[in-house]
Amino acid sequence: MINNKSKIRFIRKLIDFIIINIVFLFSAILAQSLSLLLSNGLMFLLQFILNIMWFFSSNVLGLYENPGSASFFDIYIKAIKNIIVQIVTAIIFLFAIKEPLFLRNFVFLYSLQVAVLIGIGNLLLNKHLRLTHKRGINVQNLIIIGSGEIGQNFLQSVNSSKDSDYNFIGFLDDAPSSKNYLGSIDNLETIISAGNIDDVVVALPGYEIDRLDSIIKICNRYAVRSYIIPDYFKFLSSRFKLGFFGNIPLISVREEPLAEFHWRVIKRTFDIVLSFIFIVFVLSWLIPLVAIIQKFTSKGHVFFIQERIGINNKVFRCIKLRSMHDFERYDEKFSTVEKSDPRITKFGRFLRKYNIDETPQFLNVFMGDMSIVGPRPNAIAFERKYKEYVDEFRLRQLVKPGITGWAQIHGFRGDSHDEDENKLLIRKRFEYDLWYIENWTFWLDIQVLFTTIYQMFRGSLKGK
Repeated sequence: MINNKSKIRFIRKLIDFIIINIVFLFSAILAQSLSLLLSNGLMFLLQFILNIMWFFSSNVLGLYENPGSASFFDIYIKAIKNIIVQIVTAIIFLFAIKEPLFLRNFVFLYSLQVAVLIGIGNLLLNKHLRLTHKRGINVQNLIIIGSGEIGQNFLQSVNSSKDSDYNFIGFLDDAPSSKNYLGSIDNLETIISAGNIDDVVVALPGYEIDRLDSIIKICNRYAVRSYIIPDYFKFLSSRFKLGFFGNIPLISVREEPLAEFHWRVIKRTFDIVLSFIFIVFVLSWLIPLVAIIQKFTSKGHVFFIQERIGINNKVFRCIKLRSMHDFERYDEKFSTVEKSDPRITKFGRFLRKYNIDETPQFLNVFMGDMSIVGPRPNAIAFERKYKEYVDEFRLRQLVKPGITGWAQIHGFRGDSHDEDENKLLIRKRFEYDLWYIENWTFWLDIQVLFTTIYQMFRGSLKGK
């Protein structure tokens, strides 16, 4: 059954690619005559490009991830996002080759039919899978060794999977359980030899790992497929990933999307483009304007530059607009400055309220020290203090620090003067930052960015 997910994933991909190619040809014929289509090689080039883009965007958006567990609504929303990519690609292509205007009808016909047919295709496939399971076709009889938390969680996943073809027989465990209990682990061979067992899932806690050898030998003896669920729940992360170094399997303790080169390229490209636009169209006039106002309202430099900790524990110079009088004597005892702090200038209060003082950090982004979205960088003194609160705090440095972040838009910025409250605050901020690192997507960055802009206009995005 575990291999069934790969089969379902392949079928979904095959159906979708058949749909987009048939719909492409049908829409192109409707938008122009067949003879014109056959004489226009550029349209077939577009067809090839749209296939490539569908393959790429479906992987980026996770369209075919978690087959059997994702709802139809979730799948269809991701499909619509892929169709939007198709529309944008087709428009850009047709504009670039300067096709006649009537071919723009093709874009409308193509996108509409793909949206409808992919929705219908997924509904029919889901219905077919449910019917085959109810009829007992390709159903696999399953027993789980270990009725503890690990085994119960796996059974819950099986029961909640819409496309599961498992028929759960029961648990084997040395500790008797009241429900679905078949006997002790020593009864495994007797039960398998009686027949009708297809798969065995071993869900034993780590201290019983020595039982694995005999369990696997018994399964192999009767040609029963066996699977092992590693007991790694005691670690900080639950997002494990299996990989290989040569022929040696390696389990990564956490999945980091930005460890992949292509995702880093996409994120860095986004950072460069957006920071360049912001520098040219905003900072080019904002910094001189702020400098003039500061000249007439308070003495001091335009910028406040502070050394902070970046990716891989590297120190960089973080740039902010000065918002205080004696910023050279900035007290690093606290990272949060009270609203009534006498060091803040009147103009500085305005800059801090709307986070305008943070905008020069787009220069840090453009230079590569920061990203637009990521965990907020800390000053060196604060970084040392936070490591006393959270042993794993340095995990935040697996990615570049950001101007804004997942923790910040949820209100976890700054410090509390109460030591116990501050420990809880830092721990919570760390949990949000780690969740961002493990669950990063390009669309998550877009969500954080738009939420930040909204909070800035409301004056509700507070920070340090």
